[in-house]
Amino acid sequence: MSPAPAMPEDRRFTALVLAADRGVDDPVSRAAGVDHKCLAMVAGRPMLERVVGALAESPQIGAIAVCLADPLLLERLDGLAALRRSGRLLALPAAATPSQSVLQALDSLDRPFPVLITTGDHALLSRAMVDHFCAESLNGGASVTAGVTASGTLLARYPASRRTYLRFRDERYSGSNLFALLGMEGLEAVRLWRRVEQHRKQPWRIAALFGPALLLGYLLRRFSLDEAMARVSGRLGIAVSAVKMPFAEAAIDVDKPEDLDLAEKVLRGLG
Repeated sequence: MSPAPAMPEDRRFTALVLAADRGVDDPVSRAAGVDHKCLAMVAGRPMLERVVGALAESPQIGAIAVCLADPLLLERLDGLAALRRSGRLLALPAAATPSQSVLQALDSLDRPFPVLITTGDHALLSRAMVDHFCAESLNGGASVTAGVTASGTLLARYPASRRTYLRFRDERYSGSNLFALLGMEGLEAVRLWRRVEQHRKQPWRIAALFGPALLLGYLLRRFSLDEAMARVSGRLGIAVSAVKMPFAEAAIDVDKPEDLDLAEKVLRGLG
């Protein structure tokens, strides 16, 4: 893939990394022997350092903010010291939930839009993924975009990987922990996110928030992914679209100790 062209500053994304966790009570933290999940080592580098590094490499990204339960954690990552000193990278306190962290962060940042949102456990995030997602988000004309990976793409490369899928007429899709808000109107989607955070692993309940027609269509698999996005857009009153990621690794975040093992193998060329 050819390098993405440099972006004009007013079209570069502010990256927001959600990296709060359950501390030592998180199963990944316990498996890795660290006090915060985002500090778990993967192929010799802390996960959060890998995520921020991938974002910083992309010409599509300007400022990078990380939401942490303890903002001082960022100072423990020596590999990010230069970015901190430059002022391009800053730490923000996390709120009680991811959606509240996003709203709180956007309220504190100066001219943040467009915004890319990802997570501190996206250990396999790469510049190529960031470039692809940002370019497709800017070119698609939507106010909100979400990265998804088709099950066929993921399972062709990692047949043993277990993910949560949304099922549509054309395919099953896993989330890729990449979201974009292209302008202020995108905050409507964040407000909806606050209502669905407790049902992340129960997609039928998420669909129910959009009304019985969409829920029934989802359950009967009457809609393709693009058709479902069009209906969601109508329900929200803003344009929402899915960005299909051609990278199997985009669907692999580190939720469980076995994910940590897989990420380690992938980065060491053993996966």
